[in-house]
Amino acid sequence: MKAIYKRELNAYFTGMTGYLFIAFLLVVVGIYVMMLNFAQNYASFEYVISNISFVFMIITPILTMRAFAEERAQKTDQLLYSLPLSITEVVLGKYFAMLTVFLIPTFIMSFYPFILSFYGTVSIKSAFAAILGFFFMGASLLALGMFMSSLTENQIVSAVLCFGVVLGSYVLTMAASSLSGSSLASFRAFTVMIVLIGLVIWFLTKSFIVAGAFIAVLEIPLVVVYYTNMILLAGAFQKFISNISIFSRMSNFTGGMLDISALVFYTSVACLFVFFTVQSLEKRRWS
Repeated sequence: MKAIYKRELNAYFTGMTGYLFIAFLLVVVGIYVMMLNFAQNYASFEYVISNISFVFMIITPILTMRAFAEERAQKTDQLLYSLPLSITEVVLGKYFAMLTVFLIPTFIMSFYPFILSFYGTVSIKSAFAAILGFFFMGASLLALGMFMSSLTENQIVSAVLCFGVVLGSYVLTMAASSLSGSSLASFRAFTVMIVLIGLVIWFLTKSFIVAGAFIAVLEIPLVVVYYTNMILLAGAFQKFISNISIFSRMSNFTGGMLDISALVFYTSVACLFVFFTVQSLEKRRWS
């Protein structure tokens, strides 16, 4: 795993990807520091973190699109399978290399609250809670992007898939809050989500039986609940999205709280998509 980690880390800085990623993120943070902390005299660095969550829609594809798509395009993925390493070690080596690149601008950002403290009273603890939440949210999104890269051999397709999923998660969080809290609205929203996930399962497995079984297992109980005790569905979709949304979990951090449950959630999401990536590569290996 150490060899893969070093190889990937060198690759990010041999080309422009690593430098572009770090520069773009720091420029965006710098702009918002000027706009919020200096121009509008806000003393909290958490406001900056709260307003730059959208940046993950851009930086996540930049950093993850080449992870496995490039290997497949250049046919070097076969070399990975022949290494005296497990697929899990290969995936973790690449993932930790991404995390290291992401950690560099995050570490630089940690000096900003101290700089701002020269110009006013800044809550260092709240600022670092927000930075910690920002890093863990990024770690979960990088794992998601890496999984998208394992699904295709085209880096552009990988970037578009990653952008679409992250954008969907970002928009869904806002859309759910504006959705009607009625039982019918929740029923329809859950049905659409189940069907979409079923389509993803079909795309991954190419099996209508597996996808259909997944949809049936979730949709039938939903229909039963709707027609027998629909009051249970009132506002249920908003609560569900709030609990599973990667972006909405940042609100406690940017509010100055250290949310342990959110850290566990982000870690779980990262582990889940690392596992999905391993399974995706294992499937390709034996196909």
